[in-house]
Amino acid sequence: MTDPAQKGEFDLGALLAERGAERYELHAKYLNHQLPRMLHTIGFDKVYERAEGTHFWDADGNDYLDMLAGFGVMGLGRHHPVVRQALHDVLDASLADLTRFDCQPLPGLLAERLLAHSPHLDRVFFGNSGTEAVETALKFARYATGKPRILYCAHAFHGLTTGSLSVNGEDGFRDGFAPLLPDTAVPLGDLDTLARELKKGDVAALIVEPIQGKGVHETPPGYLRAAQELLHRHKALLIADEVQTGLGRTGDFYAYQHEDGVEPDLVCVAKALSGGYVPVGATLGKDWIFKKVYSSMDRVLVHSASFGANAQAMAAGLAVLSVMENEQVVANARVMGDQLKSRLAALIDTYELLSDVRGRGLMIGIEFGRPKSLKLRSRWTMLQAARKGLFAQMVVVPLLQRHRILTQVSGDHLEVIKLIPPLVVDEGDVDRFVEAFTAVMDDAHSGGGLMWDFGKTLVKQAVANR
Repeated sequence: MTDPAQKGEFDLGALLAERGAERYELHAKYLNHQLPRMLHTIGFDKVYERAEGTHFWDADGNDYLDMLAGFGVMGLGRHHPVVRQALHDVLDASLADLTRFDCQPLPGLLAERLLAHSPHLDRVFFGNSGTEAVETALKFARYATGKPRILYCAHAFHGLTTGSLSVNGEDGFRDGFAPLLPDTAVPLGDLDTLARELKKGDVAALIVEPIQGKGVHETPPGYLRAAQELLHRHKALLIADEVQTGLGRTGDFYAYQHEDGVEPDLVCVAKALSGGYVPVGATLGKDWIFKKVYSSMDRVLVHSASFGANAQAMAAGLAVLSVMENEQVVANARVMGDQLKSRLAALIDTYELLSDVRGRGLMIGIEFGRPKSLKLRSRWTMLQAARKGLFAQMVVVPLLQRHRILTQVSGDHLEVIKLIPPLVVDEGDVDRFVEAFTAVMDDAHSGGGLMWDFGKTLVKQAVANR
């Protein structure tokens, strides 16, 4: 048989078979060298071979439960057959895509379908990611209002490009990248501070996550509506960042819909809209905002994206929305989320290291806190002195290594684990997680064993990195 490489053909399967085992070495040499180092350190350096739905499998055939969903991208789980078929279909159609000087049908169809879930909004801009959706909202708000300043909430996360980073409420991400845009942080839920900033007359908008990804903190009841009224009184806009919370994550299509009367002027979405295949972001907004930005034919390309609204992304988005509607995905997120949250909350009285369980739908934060018993308190104090957040990492590691469940710590220096599984998890997945988490908590409260030995290793590393 002739070697495909000799014929000048590209054989992806052959390339992966030949070089796939080098994955960690290639990453260390050519990409972010700290990622493989970190994965080796905490024992997350697995070799996953395939994935489907809420599970993936390693080279030995062991299955892993995914409670991370690719940071929320895999809303429908991995390789949903409807989304996969839609991508095959759009590739086979050989469409005249991205000519730049025509109007293809798929972007209009996806915009129509998206806007049906937020009838107070009128138009959509398609980009390629969540941070690009945020950048679009920031630009549109500034231009539409004629004002320069954006307010954002402390501890917010809106992306890592320069504009989005300027409204990022975490110093760890901002350090070393100044100068950023002159935007202003306000405490989440603090209406008095918001009103004081608005009185200065230069605020274009407030951007807010209805539930913050960092720490899983909800906006207080009534805050979004009251903030909206304050903003509009001062001719400023409300931007809802639904990149992670949107498309069913919290048990409603958008998280802002949990509060009556809230109608953001601009809404940012991405992640789950992709189906896990093709990057896509979208900024939804009111008609008058878009008409002000695109005010004449001279301004037709004043804001655009080279790959925005490409056929593959639009097909994936249409397929995702179809699946969500036909398979009652949002309702499943609400029911399974309520089950998972209530079962975890019931453990608080059993485990003194477990202090809170919060969130909505399938966006749940599990927070750990200072125990009462002397033996556990001394160990907790040792971890906290080395680096806050080490105990949560001590929980994440055995969940993966012993129980084959992938989770994440919710943010740097936080004792919070965030659960954002695919929205298609079932009762068996919930049972598996609760049983595994209970076993890890039993180990942690025994006062010894492998878990605390690993904690000592983390302490040594944290001290060495200072």
